[in-house]
Amino acid sequence: MTTTSKPNRTRVTLLLAAVTILSACHSRPGAAKRYPFTGRVISIDAQSQSAVIDGDNIPGFMDAMAMSYKIKPASALTQLAPGDSISAEVVVEPAKNDDAAPDAWLENVKVTAHAKTPSPAPTAQHIPAAGDPVPDFSFTNQDGRKISLHQYRGKVLLVTFIYTRCPFPDFCPRVSSNFAEIDKQLTDKQLAADASLANVDLLSLSFDPEHDKPAVLRAYGFSVAHTHDPALFRRWQFAAPGAADLPAIANFFGLVYKPDAGLITHNLSTAVIGPDGKIISWYHGSDWQTSDLMKDARGAQQPKLGSTS
Repeated sequence: MTTTSKPNRTRVTLLLAAVTILSACHSRPGAAKRYPFTGRVISIDAQSQSAVIDGDNIPGFMDAMAMSYKIKPASALTQLAPGDSISAEVVVEPAKNDDAAPDAWLENVKVTAHAKTPSPAPTAQHIPAAGDPVPDFSFTNQDGRKISLHQYRGKVLLVTFIYTRCPFPDFCPRVSSNFAEIDKQLTDKQLAADASLANVDLLSLSFDPEHDKPAVLRAYGFSVAHTHDPALFRRWQFAAPGAADLPAIANFFGLVYKPDAGLITHNLSTAVIGPDGKIISWYHGSDWQTSDLMKDARGAQQPKLGSTS
């Protein structure tokens, strides 16, 4: 199913300190902890049921910083607008095991002061739609070779956007983990049982070309796929565009990004491109399931009714 939600425009600083502090809860056994919270709403993402909030200092937990928080219940989002001041509780749930990260969200959200002036209307952004032809963008992959989207004609391409230094677990790490799961499903044994997936490739594109050079992308690929077998890159490539080409690529795929103090504020964009080089589906956010993309990939190779080809 094609998603048509507008991308989340944020001006948040996703500080590594936030992840470090949340990780400190990792070793604390027991029930969830609650902390009083105040802050100001920067932006709202209804699809991911979250908001970017410039939070004040939370004594005994974390310093003042802006970051994305899940809001529970999600219905509370309807009362919020950018610029509103809020009070709430931060709920921190300890990690369930050594491989998991602690979870945190906001509850009991109340508006303490509404925005004084309306937020400016966002700049129009292209949203990929089913049937849109994808331009022949080019990139440099993990081996230092030039590749382009045209070379994937005749295949189904699953493409997502990441940057290797992303510290926020619900963003790049999640979509990379989902792609790794899809890659595991594309084994020779499974492809023999399901020929509709034989022509499916994956492409992870970095929007941090200054840092994510081929060697960095190669190491990142091995890390997220949990392998050091170069055969990984036969089906799943990691690449970055030239800095001059990035704005046009980001605009086409509905990607919003903003460098900020060594990190990059961004939304998420994942697309399925058909064998004819046209968009099959587009997903904003990280809440899609691997089964969604696998279903799209299978459907992309089925003959269309009325087709004579």
